[in-house]
Amino acid sequence: MAKRSKGAGEDAEAERTLAVFRAFEEARETYGSRAVGPFILSMARDADDVLTALVLARWGGMGSKSGKGIPLDVAPLFETVADLESAPEVMRRLAEDDLYRRHLTGRGDRQMVMLGYSDSNKDGGLAASRWALHRGQAALLAALEGTGLHLTFFHGRGGTVGRGGGKTHRAVLAAPPGSIAGTLRMTEQGEVIEDKYGLRGIAMRTLERTVGSVALVTAIPRRPDPREERWRAVLDDLAEASRVAYRTLVYDHPDFPMYFRHATPIDVIERLSIGSRPPARRGGGGIENLRAIPWVFSWTQSRHLLPGWFGLGTGLEKAREEHGNEMLHAMAEGWPFFRNLLDDAEMVLAKADLGIAARYADLAEETGTRLFPQIREEHARTVQTILDLKGTESLLAHDPTLQRSIRLRNPYVDPMSLLQVDLPRRWRETDRQDEALFSALLATVHGIAQGLQNTG
Repeated sequence: MAKRSKGAGEDAEAERTLAVFRAFEEARETYGSRAVGPFILSMARDADDVLTALVLARWGGMGSKSGKGIPLDVAPLFETVADLESAPEVMRRLAEDDLYRRHLTGRGDRQMVMLGYSDSNKDGGLAASRWALHRGQAALLAALEGTGLHLTFFHGRGGTVGRGGGKTHRAVLAAPPGSIAGTLRMTEQGEVIEDKYGLRGIAMRTLERTVGSVALVTAIPRRPDPREERWRAVLDDLAEASRVAYRTLVYDHPDFPMYFRHATPIDVIERLSIGSRPPARRGGGGIENLRAIPWVFSWTQSRHLLPGWFGLGTGLEKAREEHGNEMLHAMAEGWPFFRNLLDDAEMVLAKADLGIAARYADLAEETGTRLFPQIREEHARTVQTILDLKGTESLLAHDPTLQRSIRLRNPYVDPMSLLQVDLPRRWRETDRQDEALFSALLATVHGIAQGLQNTG
């Protein structure tokens, strides 16, 4: 078979890829060995993905002058629920690969793995994502035990709960035993940076709480609870039921893409410059190709906040039916992971406003009439189940400061939401050509984001 020659487009793409590694080498030579951090390998699915990155780095000239190996740490990023489940086997294969192991020896026997909160949540919903991340970390630690490698987890968290956000110190205390051994690496994004670090006093408080929680779990690890083996089985059932409910709506319902397109301002958000990457990946315009930031941002703007809670109520109800109410109460009281999951979901539910979301649903006309009752039902189910488990009568009853903050800000945000409900219909009727209406829409997007303090 004749070898196919490369076209000009392929040569240009290869040159752009190798130029990245040439830039790495130039930065190291100019500014020192610490000028370049780990190379994050997005959507990693196999050991060959990591090995390919090293090959490209060598072709790009990294390490060619020193002859001491490739001075690059490759951190595979496991993003979907399925990728998180296969991650331990991928890393075990890499640890057993002689070539890669020699590379790690030259890098101090340290391996970093990045965990994708955003895409795993978008893929399977909140409960399935959080459980896959928790279980995946424990499995990765077990897979590399005895190899002599020091494993560091890099938590790719966004600002919202739908992208892994929440209170950092609680997440640290709820992490799997051994996963934070004196080291915590995570992303801080969007308005979270201003919120946590914009003022010196708040920044110091944020760092104190984070460092304190890391020191606590490192120096005094939580003792294993013999009940956790049974609790993990409950979470398996809960996460699976939650994932089925979430995917049945988001990926399997034929009308859902239309609902999303009409009942949220996604068509406005797609025109914004809110990130370093385009709103969708190559390969199509479906929900599966949409990036997590515009996905979560759209649901926040429309006051659904759907990625942060949908499916959890069904999962909790299923777990209660199969394992009993006493079991769930014991988990909520004795298991930091489960308690943190409930706390984060409760915060999102309190910020959602299904009354205003119903007005956005009207933009989808008949599709909204069919789908919104299902969304409202799941919201009510999730709220009631969490209240029952916490023994409270209102959301955030144990966090009156946040409860009051939401109550005080909503009167200022709600009028902007009502304006945003009216403007898209008029703008879309002009085939999205009316610039004056678009400018008004942009003003509502910015205003609601500022008011809710959530972009995604």
